[in-house]
Formats: sequence, structure tokens, C-alpha cells
Amino acid sequence: MSSSDRNQPLAAAGTMLGAMLVIGFVDNFVAQAGGTIGLWQLQLMRAAMAMPLVYGLSLIGMGAFWPRQPLNVLARSFFVAMAILLYFASLSFMPIAQAVAGFFVSPLCVLLINVVVMRQRVGPWRTGAAVLGFLGILLVVKPEGDSFNLWMFLPVLGGMFNAIGMVATRSWCEEESAVCLLAGFLFMQAVMGLIILVALPFFSLDVAEGTAGFLTRGWVWDFWPVFPMLLMMAIGAVIGVGLVFRAYQLEEASFVAIFEYSLMIFAPLFAWFLFGQTVGLLQACGIVMILAAGVVIALRSETSQTAGQEHDAPVV
Repeated sequence: MSSSDRNQPLAAAGTMLGAMLVIGFVDNFVAQAGGTIGLWQLQLMRAAMAMPLVYGLSLIGMGAFWPRQPLNVLARSFFVAMAILLYFASLSFMPIAQAVAGFFVSPLCVLLINVVVMRQRVGPWRTGAAVLGFLGILLVVKPEGDSFNLWMFLPVLGGMFNAIGMVATRSWCEEESAVCLLAGFLFMQAVMGLIILVALPFFSLDVAEGTAGFLTRGWVWDFWPVFPMLLMMAIGAVIGVGLVFRAYQLEEASFVAIFEYSLMIFAPLFAWFLFGQTVGLLQACGIVMILAAGVVIALRSETSQTAGQEHDAPVV
């Protein structure tokens, strides 16, 4: 990747917004497919259908398919694949707005990683915005004020894995093509799904009907009713995830991660339009807080890059 391909904030922002639009649509069908097949079969079949599409992209000159540094690509693919696995698992038992909110510790973690690990300078504006965004997430997760559900930690844990993977995209795999990174991600998803599918018959697990059995269900041969959904999710993975990886190669992770917040609009909007899921008043307030935090962090990040430091106060 040449230096002219780096540090392109407008291109990175547009790329990430397009990715979130696609992902917000296709993710709404995970729970629908989960009523028929299990998470592990979904992972394996989706990856198997998407991989030829990715290879085709490499054949038409969209990027190299094989990695330059295989170990780096595999390590980063593990973190991202684990993140999506945990996020998908949560979609079977909670509304997508709640799952996305839990997953959205990811951009906050990216900011934290850049401060603690990368030693980047962050002032009170971005610190305050991060706190505002976290409070907004809490409103979306539990708008009724009742106690936290233990299962809510699945998407939260997924968000933490995703933060590591997204920082690694730029730090470890900056010279890799988006096609290569997408292929590595799909390969890791397929491996994880295959391992669990092989292991499940050795455990005496009760498999509930419908989405309740999403995590414990083994291979189902009668998958044809949900095959169109799987094909759509495979195509969506190629487009959406590929755009995510490309966005993180175009700009700093702390900047690009903010535009992932748009998923908080797209996913619930499609959920309402397709399946009638609604967003409560407190959830809507939380979304506004998260978006406001994202705008502040994006603006202050751009200011700090041009001025060398934040203008408003000493670095925290």
C-alpha cells in the first residue's frame, strides 16, 4: 500500500458507513436462520459460500488473495472471527439493538488501546465523549433499568475482541489487501465452525426448538428453507466486512471506529422495517448520545492530527 493510500479520512468514513449499511441489513437475518440451523453450521456454510466470491475478487484485480505475512493475518483473523461469533450468538436471544449496543464497546476499546498501547495523546474532549458514549450504550442495553442479564456479556466480549482485531488490521496487516484479510477472516470462521460441529456429537446436549437451540444445534441436513438467507449473508459478508477492513487501512483506527456507530441506526431501522422491532424512548436517547460522542471524537481526532495535540487542555 503506497503512502497516498493512507490517511484518507473522507474515504475511510464513507467506506465504513457503506459497510455498516450492508451489515445492519444482513445481520437481522441471523436469528431468522437460527431457528432452523445452528451457529456453527451457519458460520461454516456462510464462509464456504463467500470464499469463492472473495477469490473471484482477487482474479479480477481487486487485491492479492494470499497473505504476505500468514501468521499476522491468522492472528488478526482469530480476534475478528471470535468477535463476530460472540455477536452472532447473542442475536439468538436478544433484540439486535441490544446486541449491537453490547458490541459497541469496540470503538471505545479501540480508543483505549490507542491511548494505552499506542501511546496516542487524548484530551478531555475525547475522554468526555467516550464516557458519554458508554452511558449511551448502557441506556440502549437496559432501557428499563432492570439488572443486567449475564448473556449481555457475549456481545460485550465480542466487542473487546473486535477492538483488538481492528487495531491489528492496521498495525499487523497494513501491507495486506482487503481481499486477503477477508479471506483470512472467512477461513478462521469456517475452522471454528467445523471444530465445534465435529465436537458437538461427543457431548450430551439438549437441543431446544427454534432459536433457543442456536448454540447447541449440530449439523442440520434440511437447511434448504434458510439457504437463500445464508447466500444473502455470504454476499453481505464479502461486501460489508471487506469494506470494514478497507476502511481501517485508509485511516487511523481511533478515527474510523467512530463511524461504526452508524450501525446503531441502520440495524434497528432494518429490524423495525423487516420484523417490527421497535426502539424505546430511552434507547433512542442512548443512540443519540452514542452518535454525539462519535462526532466529538471524530472532530477532536482530526484536530489533534493537524495540530499535533488537542487545543483544549493538557493530555490525559
